[in-house]
Amino acid sequence: MRGIAVLGLVFWAGAAVAGDWQTPQRGSQLRGDLLDALRPMVEWQLGAPIEFVVTEMRVKGDHAFATLVPQRPGGGRIDMARTPMVLREELDPELAEGGDHVEALWVKSGRQWVAVHHAVGATDVWYSWEPICAEFRDVIPEACGGQ
Repeated sequence: MRGIAVLGLVFWAGAAVAGDWQTPQRGSQLRGDLLDALRPMVEWQLGAPIEFVVTEMRVKGDHAFATLVPQRPGGGRIDMARTPMVLREELDPELAEGGDHVEALWVKSGRQWVAVHHAVGATDVWYSWEPICAEFRDVIPEACGGQ
């Protein structure tokens, strides 16, 4: 079992080196710009207001990727069964409990970041699709079969 854990660490470390991305620091302008670009879309699905806990954030050049946990200000849990996306029947309430995470991809357009793909509560690695990998492989190499 320890061998498997070591192999996993080696894989992730290798992906990080191969990716050569940066992680914007908490409170930085870049991190704020990325989260602010995504927030209105996630608020449309989960209801406002929300804030994000960043699990992972990667930026390289004009591309960015993040895994996030949405919450109410102050750390309040979001009741997925009462979210606009469930009430509008965009998500089956039986699947709603998996909505405690968000993955997103951004592209920089001029001076601003645009959230071009995101998913709330995805149960698969939706961003491993080749058309997405063709553009974002530099920030998600492990999902795209390496560099």
